[in-house]
Amino acid sequence: MYFVFDLETVPDIDLLRKAVDGASDDDVVLLEQATEQISRNKSGFMPPMFHRIVSWVGLWIENNGEPRNKVAWSGTDEKDGILKLMETLSVYKDFGLIHHNGKGFDLPVITYRAMHYGIQLVNRLSSYDIKYRFSKVNVDLMDEFSNFGASQGPKLKHLGLLIDLPFKQTGEGNHVYEMFLKGELDHIEHYCYEDVMATYLVWLHLKFTAGELQPETFKNLKDRATTKLQEIQSTEIK
Repeated sequence: MYFVFDLETVPDIDLLRKAVDGASDDDVVLLEQATEQISRNKSGFMPPMFHRIVSWVGLWIENNGEPRNKVAWSGTDEKDGILKLMETLSVYKDFGLIHHNGKGFDLPVITYRAMHYGIQLVNRLSSYDIKYRFSKVNVDLMDEFSNFGASQGPKLKHLGLLIDLPFKQTGEGNHVYEMFLKGELDHIEHYCYEDVMATYLVWLHLKFTAGELQPETFKNLKDRATTKLQEIQSTEIK
């Protein structure tokens, strides 16, 4: 089994206030200070340690790509969300992972946040099969398309353009914090679900291109997943 997944996060304001020198009481000013003192990129996006999880969505699929079931969580009780994720991942012993930049962001965030709350990760996440840089069962689309950093990694949105599928219709990642402040957790989970289906679709195309899926199987899975993606995109969240 494989677990196709994505996280949505927001800045951990409490941790940033402890880490930033001369931290402001104003959250907006604090984020500006953190961008200058902590962020390592021009976008101001914080390193994984300084994020907290507000939503996650996963799709269990068979090794042949056949989808099984969706699982999800969103909320303000991050500890509860991590516990539910560990409960979900404990269902299967030797599962694999599929994600986009999960090695660079999502998996480190899960580790940091579990450590923050004193939660033990499921053993599989620390196994050699998952931790090995060139793992065949921990599939990061960023690695697959960049040949493990030999070339620039693609954005998920741009991969969608490449295969003529419109991704990111619900919102953009930098809008998640705005939605969170408005209490729009359902919107965030919806956005996260769209990312998971987009990741799954790109993975299907990659498997077919590599000759690992037969044309008829690929077409069947792709058509079903595309229909589901379009259904997600057309559903209005109130």
